[in-house]
Amino acid sequence: MLQKIRYYRELNVKPSKTSQVSETCEVLEGRDFYDGEETLILGVQDWIRRHVTRAREMAAAESDPTIRESLLAIAAMNKWLVENPPRTLREACQFLAWFQSIDRMWGRGGALSQLDELLRPYYDADKAAGRIKDDEEVVWYIASLLFNDPHYSQIGGPTPDGSRDLTSRMSFLILEATHRLKIPTNIAVRMHDKLDPRLLRKAVEYLFEDGTGVCYSCSKGLDEGYARNGVPIQLARMRAKVGCNWTALPGIEYPIQDCTRQCLTKPFLLAFEEMMADATAPSLEELWNRYTHHLGVSVDVMKQGFDWHMEHHARNSPEIVLNLFCHGPIERGLDVSAGGVDIYRLTFDGVGLATVADSFAAIEQRVVKEQRLTWEELASWLANDFGRCESGPERDPALVRQGENVRLMLKNIPRFGTGNSRADGWAKRVADLYVDLVRGTPTAKGFTIIPGLFSHGDIFNIGKKLSATPNGRHAGAPISHSVDPDPGFMPGGGGAPTAKSNAVTAVQPGWGNSAPLQIDFDKHLAVEYGGIEAVEAMIKTHNAQGGTLVNINVVSKQQVLEAHADPEKYPDLVVRVTGYSAYFKMLSPEYRQQVVDRILAED
Repeated sequence: MLQKIRYYRELNVKPSKTSQVSETCEVLEGRDFYDGEETLILGVQDWIRRHVTRAREMAAAESDPTIRESLLAIAAMNKWLVENPPRTLREACQFLAWFQSIDRMWGRGGALSQLDELLRPYYDADKAAGRIKDDEEVVWYIASLLFNDPHYSQIGGPTPDGSRDLTSRMSFLILEATHRLKIPTNIAVRMHDKLDPRLLRKAVEYLFEDGTGVCYSCSKGLDEGYARNGVPIQLARMRAKVGCNWTALPGIEYPIQDCTRQCLTKPFLLAFEEMMADATAPSLEELWNRYTHHLGVSVDVMKQGFDWHMEHHARNSPEIVLNLFCHGPIERGLDVSAGGVDIYRLTFDGVGLATVADSFAAIEQRVVKEQRLTWEELASWLANDFGRCESGPERDPALVRQGENVRLMLKNIPRFGTGNSRADGWAKRVADLYVDLVRGTPTAKGFTIIPGLFSHGDIFNIGKKLSATPNGRHAGAPISHSVDPDPGFMPGGGGAPTAKSNAVTAVQPGWGNSAPLQIDFDKHLAVEYGGIEAVEAMIKTHNAQGGTLVNINVVSKQQVLEAHADPEKYPDLVVRVTGYSAYFKMLSPEYRQQVVDRILAED
């Protein structure tokens, strides 16, 4: 890295004798770029050297010969890595641990890409040379790496030409390490038609045994969708899952994914309130037209924000670590966010799809078709939050009861996810509108934005600022999670996993960004649903139908409820939340409530 920086600094930073002042400023900026990168590496080298010194000091004071030998080996290994590339699997894992630590401190990065392929050559060489005689040693290395930082990486998946699967012995050893650790880890199995069935089976077996585990990144929807952007399918297959819900081309793409959310619900409320305040007669068509307008304004503002961000990011927060691990920034003397790489496909994610779809469907059924409410009555009930806004000694209990009846009437319609319902139709229509607005035109500065549907935990903060909605949601309550139907969408719960999977695949954005499926099984119901074979079949089907990501928990309902009431009771309970895994105890009450609601609803 130092040689590369010094070579390209000498090549690219050559002030001309006839340079004007403005050109001189540009030259100095270029030198600053290289000087900053060099200073980082020199600092990291010094940091590693100090660990070498400390390991030797600890070894000198250690009476246990086994521990002393290990400390001396750590010192020798890291002394080599100060200036040299890894030679062995252990050295490769140590290098990645340094990378994780530095990248995490600078920009909360540290993803490890296609981890099995990254480590496989070292494993194969060590086995051939006899340096590794027992794979238990390998599991220990991987577990230590993941314990250092349980960041995102991928195992399995197609080769660029799609002819074979990347699964290797290393894939299974990584999976085994996650199982042994039983801490939050964020490994994805990359689903595709040729995936080694043994890897999928082992992953699902561990899911049932541990309650959580890997997620399943679906190649068909991701790869074919990304190829629609005009890139070869071979390149699309090279993307790796390196975040909660997203994939990227390691080293050659700067996507800014999983950072920005687009609320789909607020434009709906603006459209409804504006229509009711206007002299125009209210109608579904008028509401839709106004929703299209307000969502379009919101999307346009987001695009303007991305242009501003990309113009200023490199000066505000340069990607000083990422620049070193990409093809282009050092060669060009440009930050990865400012032209250092060739591929920029930025993303933002829509939030609240089910809330909007169920609201349109409730209005269509209860106001337009059945005429159980007038438009004006609906507006009044929404304004007073179904009677909850009535307060003080004058509060009328009868009005509150009536408001609750109205709320339940609006809520209890065939909702998004039930299949072939009006709400399913509205969900598809809203998703398509959002995708067209986002992907239909680039930003003013020419950036392509790829739409996704993913919420993370934003549904609480966004919901707190929103008034009541026609789907029966109270003011201040969370909006719907990611692209999933709301909990309890399927009366009786029968067939809910299959129905939810079908609903999620029906509204995929289709351009290579994700719209994840979240499934939470009670352990006993998971067995009744069909056990391991049924879950395997669901994952395969979701991939075949064009889904993009599957997150699954198989947990005890009783245990989750007890842990929610008293988090200290189950300190080691790990769950997959919204694309990442975490200790249930460490989640906020709002985050824990997401898991509780899903478990209760799917009972």
